[in-house]
Amino acid sequence: MKLLNKGAYLRTGLIALVTLIILNIAGANPVYALQKKAADTSVSAADVTFTDIPTAADSIAIRKKQADSVKKAEAAKASKATPATSKTAEKPKSLWQIFIEGLLGGFTAVILPCIYPLLPLTVSFFTKKSGSKSKAVMQSLIYGVSIIVIYVTLGLLISIIFGSDALNELATNGIFNIFFFLLLIVFGISFLGAFEIVLPSKLANKLDENSDKGGLAGIFFMAATLVVVSFSCTGPIIGTLLVDAASKGDRLGPAMGMFGFSLALALPFTIFALFPSALKTLPKSGGWLNSVKVVLGFLELAFALKFLSNVDLAYHWNWFDREIFLSLWIAIGLMIGLYLIGKIKFSHDSDVKYLTIPRTFLAIIVFAFVIYMIPGLWGAPLKSISAFLPPEATQDFNLSSIPDGSGAASAAPAAAIPASIGERKYAANYTRIKTKGLDAWYDYDQALQVSKALHKPILIDFTGFNCVNCRKMEANVWSDPQVFSRIKNDFVLLQLVVDDKAELPVAEHFVSDYSGKKITTLGGKWSNLEAQRFNSNSQPLYVMLDSDGNLLKDASGAEIPTSPANYDISSYLKFLDSGIAAYKK
Repeated sequence: MKLLNKGAYLRTGLIALVTLIILNIAGANPVYALQKKAADTSVSAADVTFTDIPTAADSIAIRKKQADSVKKAEAAKASKATPATSKTAEKPKSLWQIFIEGLLGGFTAVILPCIYPLLPLTVSFFTKKSGSKSKAVMQSLIYGVSIIVIYVTLGLLISIIFGSDALNELATNGIFNIFFFLLLIVFGISFLGAFEIVLPSKLANKLDENSDKGGLAGIFFMAATLVVVSFSCTGPIIGTLLVDAASKGDRLGPAMGMFGFSLALALPFTIFALFPSALKTLPKSGGWLNSVKVVLGFLELAFALKFLSNVDLAYHWNWFDREIFLSLWIAIGLMIGLYLIGKIKFSHDSDVKYLTIPRTFLAIIVFAFVIYMIPGLWGAPLKSISAFLPPEATQDFNLSSIPDGSGAASAAPAAAIPASIGERKYAANYTRIKTKGLDAWYDYDQALQVSKALHKPILIDFTGFNCVNCRKMEANVWSDPQVFSRIKNDFVLLQLVVDDKAELPVAEHFVSDYSGKKITTLGGKWSNLEAQRFNSNSQPLYVMLDSDGNLLKDASGAEIPTSPANYDISSYLKFLDSGIAAYKK
């Protein structure tokens, strides 16, 4: 007796895509900022205002018009050192990455109940109507191309209407993040079966009428009908993809994301028209399709929490701590596991009389992930998901040890730092992103003074409240004992938070010679410094300077280049060691 059939194998592979699409879309998230006075420790929602952070596109456009920006740099209050020319090697998410995310999203949409049952119906329609296999293949190709044209046109329209700069500013806006959090909650509830998000029925009926026409027009309207009718399933995925693609600041991002999505959606219709007998290997439609939709709904709820965490950090609400975030993820994970084994059932679900092999393996994976997260409630680093969690500094109860084995931070004796330097400026702003065991400085001029007093080079860490790659570097690379020891003992660590919207004193406001914008916030000051001196607007960016604020030079006299996120510990150690050696020579 066969325990597994082809349908079961295929079903397992299809369902696994649900997890892949969530993990890929969550790969990179925008950063946000706080508008408050430096002395404040909390901010109410009523006092929050949203302002813009200069984007890379803004900077490049204005820089082309100002050939004398380097000469004017001396007047910039964000920097008193000579501008450098080294460029970061970090690249934003490529169009290929956005395309792959769209492709995974499309394959996920195929196995949802709005589309999957239509596969055999549509293919058999073309086969019977055409009268010949070659004609059926041609019609299915036109049908697939029509789907692609419709979705790519949607992506292009969004790019044309808003433009890449506007889309990027929208993605870095606090109000938008709250809106997207609520939107994903609505999508999740919809997938759980509370209601369906559908387009007007009149539109679907009109398109269906036009699909009765013969020729290319009829096939195109058939494709349009599929797009509209399946919106209750594809809408949440499309919305997530478009926002993620738009947030990369690339004008072609939304179009490329929709191309990948529509290609994955169109491929099955074309492939099964070429090989109609392959339809027999597909799992039969049934309750498992709704199970995929429910699991995706739970994942949407989990994903939404990341956007709420972003806003909480940026506006210093200080209530959505790491353990609260983890508790919610653990609860959602338990719900998914119990649902998969049939212990939880929604009103529209069919009975789970026995566990199939796919359900069993998926339940094992989910329960194992839940168990993995539990130690995080007591401070375990959880490196595999650290990029998505709030920083460890938000944890109220943390039993984790400092990487170098010491019980507390002990950078340099207090007596070694002259009293004239004073207390660490802005330190109260950053207690929730502080790395345990490291005593960082947060003001450029003050760090120069400390460097001269301690005779140590400066390591600048351009970071952000909600910089995912920054958190990943801190959890996966800085946690290495050797890396941690070098940063703690051999450098003056200067962390400049580029998305902090704490207001600068009026006397310190200035107009950037680099972007042409008026700089009024602390984060804007550091963002301008990063862009003007180091030609980068991405975080994290690591820069090593001497006590005069100049880039360190290696034995050959060449400036040591800046470093973007580098998850290779040995390579990052070489970077740090090169700076230590250059400073001592």
